[in-house]
Amino acid sequence: MIPGSFDYHRPKTLDEAVGLLSSLGEEARVVAGGHSLIPMMKLRMAVPENLVDLQDIDALRGIEIGPDSVAIGALTTQHEIIDSEELAACCPILRETSLVIADPQVRYCGTLGGNVANGDPGNDMPAVMMALDASYHLAGPQGSREVAAREFYDAAYFTKLQDGEILTKVVFPRPAAGSGFAYEKQKRKIGDYATAAAAAIVTLEGGTCSAASISLTNLADTPLHAPDAGAALVGTGVDAEAIAKAADAAKAITAPASDGRGPAEFRTHLAGVMVRRAIERALARART
Repeated sequence: MIPGSFDYHRPKTLDEAVGLLSSLGEEARVVAGGHSLIPMMKLRMAVPENLVDLQDIDALRGIEIGPDSVAIGALTTQHEIIDSEELAACCPILRETSLVIADPQVRYCGTLGGNVANGDPGNDMPAVMMALDASYHLAGPQGSREVAAREFYDAAYFTKLQDGEILTKVVFPRPAAGSGFAYEKQKRKIGDYATAAAAAIVTLEGGTCSAASISLTNLADTPLHAPDAGAALVGTGVDAEAIAKAADAAKAITAPASDGRGPAEFRTHLAGVMVRRAIERALARART
């Protein structure tokens, strides 16, 4: 289908963009890479009267890696995440996840901010950001604020982002030494949304798990953080019994729909499979 008619705006600064959103009201939408919003507009699931394009705001781009934290601008593309050797060395799960998002054409334009901000439960990066305990920095007419990724998602396409606010960057603690990472995604074909996917981060000290974080993609109407699954690994040597307990704890919080990807029971079962695989691969990396 063809999108409905709209007026197009291309601000040069963040303040200008926030001002436009405030003046244009509820019928204005932000567009970054466009790979989340434009398909919805073509289906007439979104019919904004005004589009505010952020592409000229250079302050929203870039990757900053400090001694204690990592910050990634909202307009940073998936390709730029893949291409950053420094980011891959610090936090390899981001490159791994970006590589299973859609296809190369999309990854050259699709942005991190667009992937995490629109509340699509099928997007891959939100669960990874939950696993990393990231925070989202938001700018709006009332000023700036931060919202934890684990608290940002309310329902499918509903988030804590308020009218007139723009997600400006994603910030998370620099992963500890001794951490292993993995993102496991089962899908029907290359470029598809996940039937089920899991992010796992496992930190070892002296062969014992000192911290673990597990999150899930496309297994409910929001991404899911599974704290009980991570807790099942802490204090153990991450043996088969601990991994099985973690997988069961993760499965217990899922509520997938029956759809073209399979019945709900199958997708719940697959969630456990993805969690086990992610933990095992993260563990192997933590031990190297």
